[in-house]
Amino acid sequence: MNIGLLTANIDMFIALSAAVAVIAAILVVAWPYFVRDHLAERMLQVANESERIRVRERNRLNAPANQILLRTQPKRLYKLIVDRLNLAGTEGNETVKMLRMAGYRGEGPITAYLAIRQLAPLGMAVLAAFYVFVVLQLDYPLFVKLAIVMAAASLGYYAPPLYVKNKITKRQTSIRRSWPDALDLLLICVESGMGIEGALRKVSAEIGSQSVELAEELGLTTAELSYLQDRRKAYENLAERTGLDGVKGVVTGLIQSEKYGTALSQSLRVQAQENRDMRMNEAEKKAAALPPKLTVPMIVFFLPVLFAIIIAPAVIQMMQV
Repeated sequence: MNIGLLTANIDMFIALSAAVAVIAAILVVAWPYFVRDHLAERMLQVANESERIRVRERNRLNAPANQILLRTQPKRLYKLIVDRLNLAGTEGNETVKMLRMAGYRGEGPITAYLAIRQLAPLGMAVLAAFYVFVVLQLDYPLFVKLAIVMAAASLGYYAPPLYVKNKITKRQTSIRRSWPDALDLLLICVESGMGIEGALRKVSAEIGSQSVELAEELGLTTAELSYLQDRRKAYENLAERTGLDGVKGVVTGLIQSEKYGTALSQSLRVQAQENRDMRMNEAEKKAAALPPKLTVPMIVFFLPVLFAIIIAPAVIQMMQV
């Protein structure tokens, strides 16, 4: 009886094991049909990310006219002067590049700059002549007065380029100081799986508190990536607008990554370190140039006072004697 019960238990165990094995085999074969393929959905999201960014940027740039526009229409007087003197054909390309580097874009700033450069010498000459001949009535020979008027006219001619170059220098300084930090943020975004358009848009939003100029350039590059057919042109425009060697190196890496499919993260890491070293070298260079610059102020302001303090008691005693 015990043997029969044991045999029955063994048969039950074998049957149960066979049933479990069959159920497991069925589940293994049928499991892919019951579980959703999230990988396919993620790949579809990644594929559509660029198109969503492109549509969003187009909608943002095509918003109603109550927003601040990067392009302004030229004034009628300035446009008339430029058209009559044909200034756009003679100085157009170089002026456009210089004004873009200074942050001025569109037809309005270009026309205004070309017209003001022609009107400023005349205005300064008239103002200087009125001040010299009428207001002051200087008792000098005529050629001296004419020389003063010509000097004022020359100042009016060279003042607009100097102002634009000063704007370019300040803009490049701001971008150069914030560029390594922007590369670090861009590297984090790329390594987290974001596309280059989304990464540039995110960095432009985050870096604005540190450098408004750099945020503007990155935002404009994101818009150009959405609009331009050739993405390489958008990167080249960024390098041309900034005019910095560090930006040009990163742009070269981005173009190579777009063309050959190379890894972008390692290139961004190296470029960020190089730009940080360049920023440190520039600070060290300024610190090393400080002692020679202090030599002249010390000679002019400190040494006379020091000599006066040393010699004054002896002079007072000699005067009393």
